[in-house]
Amino acid sequence: MAQDPVVARSRGVYAISVAAELTGAGVQNLRVYERHGLVEPSRTGGGTRRYSEEDLDRVRRVLDLLDAGLNLAGIALVMRLEDDNDRLRERLGDGPPNG
Repeated sequence: MAQDPVVARSRGVYAISVAAELTGAGVQNLRVYERHGLVEPSRTGGGTRRYSEEDLDRVRRVLDLLDAGLNLAGIALVMRLEDDNDRLRERLGDGPPNG
């Protein structure tokens, strides 16, 4: 039985070192992004972070916004507005922007 692609993208499978390598962000930067609420990786029972494909996409978005000159506070605002827009689109039946 195939796993739902939405569930698969949200399942935390990558350790922080792998997430750092896949995104180009440093391990310490990933911890900072989490402290600022920009990414929320799942945790194992022992507290180990596990990043999903969705988390990696968010980290890449953070890096893009940093490259554009925004600071972390500005990035948090942009991402919150983007998340709100996605929820409103779903509620209106338009679906996500790329979906």
